[in-house]
Amino acid sequence: MQNRYQLFIFTIIRMIMNTAYRMIYPFLAVFARGLGVDVSVISGLVANRAIVGAVDPFIFPFIETRGRKFGMLLGLGFFVLAMGSVALWPNLTTLGIALIFGLVGKAIFDPSLASYIADHIAYEKRGTALAITEFAWSLAFILGVPAVGLIIKRTAWSAPFSILGALGLLAFIYIALALTDSQKPVHHADGMFGNVKQIITTPTVLIAFSIGLLVTAANEVVNLMFGVWLEDSFKLQIAALAGASAIIGLSELGGEGFVALFVDRVGKVRAAGYGIVANCLAAILLPIIGRTQIGALTGLFFFYITFEFAIVSIIPLMTEVMPSARATPLSFAGAAHSIGRAIGAFLAPVLYSIGFSTVTGAAVAFNLLGLVAVWYVSHHHD
Repeated sequence: MQNRYQLFIFTIIRMIMNTAYRMIYPFLAVFARGLGVDVSVISGLVANRAIVGAVDPFIFPFIETRGRKFGMLLGLGFFVLAMGSVALWPNLTTLGIALIFGLVGKAIFDPSLASYIADHIAYEKRGTALAITEFAWSLAFILGVPAVGLIIKRTAWSAPFSILGALGLLAFIYIALALTDSQKPVHHADGMFGNVKQIITTPTVLIAFSIGLLVTAANEVVNLMFGVWLEDSFKLQIAALAGASAIIGLSELGGEGFVALFVDRVGKVRAAGYGIVANCLAAILLPIIGRTQIGALTGLFFFYITFEFAIVSIIPLMTEVMPSARATPLSFAGAAHSIGRAIGAFLAPVLYSIGFSTVTGAAVAFNLLGLVAVWYVSHHHD
């Protein structure tokens, strides 16, 4: 790692990619209108994207030994291809392809970048550096998504794809010209899929992945239903959801900031544990204080800030579970998050039909299982 300036550039590149990933949610109806299709058609494309997210780790054995720079350039290449296809031919097919290729690009770029940072920064200081690049997630919601809204309002639904594609191309050129690659990971003794075999036969590594899966499932049951809950409770759908979106973006930023400040001081595993306990308390409080709109939005703020603190604390831990092949376990961790989101999404409507307290109760149950996993890993790591 050369300097802080490089970390800043990496964060901007990730913000561009995260904006493309996150913009589909608030502008689902806008894209559907632009294409003359029903919203359910676009949400079906989003569901296809989530399924692809779970198979990404099996791509990494082909990428890992070619080096971090290769992984970052390949990820950006997919991203530029995804954005460019919609920019040049704006239709339903290219949007579907763009959503999948955009995710594949992000799923290759993110672990390659995290591995590059891990190769150059000692474990004791790594949490802060990785948390800084995680600001890209919340900044995409606070800065990127509103910018996309402004572009669509002034031009057409497909215009943001041209701009994001051009920015992706600039990022590709920067990485190609400015980055000196880390030492390339050696081939595993058991062949190309040796690292995958080692991961799935190492209990501590699998249990470390389960932390992210369980905490993400806890988050997703609330994530999917909070808008419905706000609408049912206060009949202020647009105002409440706009307020909630801003609050979620700011709370994510706060969570990432706290990780940057504290994770290396208190330890990665312990920080994750603290975050999960705090998220349990926030989930218990949510239906109690959520009887007024202000109370509900305050509760959501605490729920999201504690989730973000927990989930970002886990990332530096994942860079060290198998130092010989960092990108592959990081990719598996990402897939575990996808599975967690799928579980949460599947259960959420059923739980909500019983009542919102059942939703938050399930979030607590998932978190407590995650806490058991943290306890197990803490006795074998850090």
